[in-house]
Amino acid sequence: MTSPAPALPGFAYHRVRVAEGVSLNAAVGGTGPAVVLLHGFPQTHLMWRHVAADLAADHTVICPDLRGYGASDKPAEAGPGTYAKRTMGEDVVALAAALGHDRFALAGHDRGALVAFRAALDHPAAVTHLACLDVLPTLDMWDALHGASAAVGFHLYLMAQPPGLPERMIGADPDGFFGHFLDVWTKDPDALPAEIRAAYLDACRTAVPSIVADYRASAGIDVDHDRADLAAGNRLRMPVAVLQQDWGAALGYDAAALWRAWAPDVRHTTVTCGHFMAEEAPAETVKTLRNLLA
Repeated sequence: MTSPAPALPGFAYHRVRVAEGVSLNAAVGGTGPAVVLLHGFPQTHLMWRHVAADLAADHTVICPDLRGYGASDKPAEAGPGTYAKRTMGEDVVALAAALGHDRFALAGHDRGALVAFRAALDHPAAVTHLACLDVLPTLDMWDALHGASAAVGFHLYLMAQPPGLPERMIGADPDGFFGHFLDVWTKDPDALPAEIRAAYLDACRTAVPSIVADYRASAGIDVDHDRADLAAGNRLRMPVAVLQQDWGAALGYDAAALWRAWAPDVRHTTVTCGHFMAEEAPAETVKTLRNLLA
């Protein structure tokens, strides 16, 4: 007998239409001011299981699977806009509104942080607070990667290629590809129990084209959007918290300074753990979010 898919205990699951032909799977729990939590790669909303349980004590916590991931819809890539972070950010605003929240705090990890960043820039009236975990803004990320140190981001370059080759290569062994990141980006393997790791791989196995399209957008249209905002002087005007591994110096740049260029009111802190900090260091992650929301 097949075991049921893991779920967030005490959370109700909804399927919410956010755009033409696109509905998101979202877990919703708690009561109080709304907080939307966006997962990263190669994960689903389950990455927030510890953090969401804590925040739900006094917040309405909304944990969706992003467009193209998990149990959410995965529209075919019809052009660069299908998986632009602007489009995915609009999904999030529509999701919150459909659940009755025109204003909400927003936190994202990895890919979800890029969606959150774009949503906050594009919809400042909706996003009251912003938290970004272990990522740089897209434009800064590409500028920061250079020389031999860029090898850590080989997947960024692979999935930036035109449609066809990356999908075939990754699709030939999706468990090997996605499992690689779950293994090498984790300092504490126990933070990803077997059933959670299996759920991530199951979700990614059926989402290769949409995940590649998400990354491909970040090598094109997302850069264009960031560059246009930078030139226009658009900045994040809400309170912003950034929590990152202590990897900035090792890669040759000042991560805090890069973030300050985008967010005048930013609190940048580091934590000693692997990439999956909401699972490896949930107490520190909760502290960062609660300090921001306070």
